[in-house]
Amino acid sequence: MTAPDREITEAMQRYAAEIFRLQQDCEFVSPSLLELHLEISPQAVSRMLRRMRDAGLVEHEPYRGVRLTQAGEQVALPIIRRHRLAEVFLVEVMRFGWEETHDLADVFVNGLNAYLEERIDELTGHPDRCPHGEPIPTPDGTMPVLNDVCLVELEPGCTVRISRVRTHDVEKLRYLGELGLRPGTELDFVAAAPFNGPLRLCRGRREVVLGRELAATLWVEPV
Repeated sequence: MTAPDREITEAMQRYAAEIFRLQQDCEFVSPSLLELHLEISPQAVSRMLRRMRDAGLVEHEPYRGVRLTQAGEQVALPIIRRHRLAEVFLVEVMRFGWEETHDLADVFVNGLNAYLEERIDELTGHPDRCPHGEPIPTPDGTMPVLNDVCLVELEPGCTVRISRVRTHDVEKLRYLGELGLRPGTELDFVAAAPFNGPLRLCRGRREVVLGRELAATLWVEPV
């Protein structure tokens, strides 16, 4: 399915990219969730979703929200790619902290075109993950599939490698960075306290205790 023959604006692309991100955790995205993440008024979100529905980019289900059509994903993935490449560039070339990059990339990508995107891809060694471990779509619009799981869904007694850190909260990322809990880090999941209590982890010889809410931002793969 492709979008009808009408102009796809930058605003539509931005909405599509945000819907794609939010759909990683829920099948349908409510307008109120978009309002929160995009910091836009309910009226503006409602108008844009109508335009996107008319353009064939989203489908709406009453009382549940919207989700991207195949055409909508085709619009979203190039924006996701450019944003995540920008995050890599900001960290590896411009030496910003990983906790700063999400919001900075929102500004940075506004000046990028296809030529600059290709150059950034070359300068950063054709990365397949952003600094937070999220996969970067390929130039042809294919999103790599990950087989990771949320750490809190596992039972203690396993060794895992952090695949993604799924938060944009600056303070949480800064704290996790101080603990050395970044994508690629191996951990021993030692114990979990009952009644949603904290998790006890070991990174090498260093023991780390994380509250369950913060531990839930870590997505891991078995070693």
